[in-house]
Amino acid sequence: MESRQVYMDHGATTPVREEVLEAMLPFYKELYGNPSSVHAKGREVRSAFEEAREIVARSLGASAEEIYFTSGGTESNNISLRGTAKKHGPSGHIITSGVEHHAVLDVCHDLEKDGYRVTYLPVDGDGLIDPQAVEAAITPDTFIISIMAANNEIGTIQPIKEIGRIADQHNLLFHTDAVQVVGQLPVDVNEMKIDLLSLSAHKFNGPKGVGALYKRKGVKLNPLYSGGGQEGKLRPGTENVPGVVGLARALELSVEEIPEKKEKLELLRDKLIKGLLEIDDVILNGHREKRLPGNINVSFKYIEGESILLSLDMHGIAASSGSACSSGSLEPSHVLSAIGLDHHAAHGSIRFTLGRGNREDDIDYVLSKIPAVVENLRRISPMGKSK
Repeated sequence: MESRQVYMDHGATTPVREEVLEAMLPFYKELYGNPSSVHAKGREVRSAFEEAREIVARSLGASAEEIYFTSGGTESNNISLRGTAKKHGPSGHIITSGVEHHAVLDVCHDLEKDGYRVTYLPVDGDGLIDPQAVEAAITPDTFIISIMAANNEIGTIQPIKEIGRIADQHNLLFHTDAVQVVGQLPVDVNEMKIDLLSLSAHKFNGPKGVGALYKRKGVKLNPLYSGGGQEGKLRPGTENVPGVVGLARALELSVEEIPEKKEKLELLRDKLIKGLLEIDDVILNGHREKRLPGNINVSFKYIEGESILLSLDMHGIAASSGSACSSGSLEPSHVLSAIGLDHHAAHGSIRFTLGRGNREDDIDYVLSKIPAVVENLRRISPMGKSK
């Protein structure tokens, strides 16, 4: 039996590029100084650290003093929302959507317990938020709007530019969780009227455990904790220099390659979607055109997604069911429920996310294996129709 390894879970994490690893290694070995130290060992590291900040800023259309390094998207989201709420006061109104990542939703749930009001906007059947609904939700005590740039599960790209314009017109802060978009699509924080943006290196072939927060100059936030003067006291603690250097190098390379990579991934994505939809009783989840270049999310009726994953894994194919951060849950994805899928269809969903290492023969291999996998599982499924 033909078997090979095909990785299609880049939405969960990506492999570190060789060029990124090479850039990081010196900062584990000879360039090991603390960037806060005043001696030569510290100064040479500080210089590289600030150069990385400049690279990240350029990649987003920002200035260097607007970039703060964190441990990843989750921390950047927490600083944005909790930090803004703490600065704003003991109460107020937040607007977000019902399809955000849990790193935003769970923070909002916590803030509700503290006395803040949160509006969770619905989405349509494609997962899109209506900018007019965002504007209609604004009240006199609204202080921030937080809408993700693109959904991590179904890949739908939100109308961030329009929402940013609305926030700007109403003098409200606008935060976006751009973890799935940065390095995949062009981002310009000024053009998009973004005040706060979260990103994570491991989504664009950088190291895990490091990310960044863009904070527009003049935006006031309270830090989550105290302990030092690093990152303008917004994120105290000794800096992860190798990680930051790796993040900057990975982002620099990813942004340079966006046009070529986007075209390639869209061709592969569309070929995989076409092949999957030729199987009976398969539903595409998310917007057909307004979706991330490498995202394919489909529901296979009458079978469980976890069973499909296990079968694919036996053929060396790595994919996921829903979000990697909540794939251990028995509850159906909140995103798939929000777009109107019933319980059974939501549980039969699979997410394939393509990356720079995927090739057309990977698509061919998956399409050669999955019809038999689906047929076999439906034959023994207790959920209804058998094939």
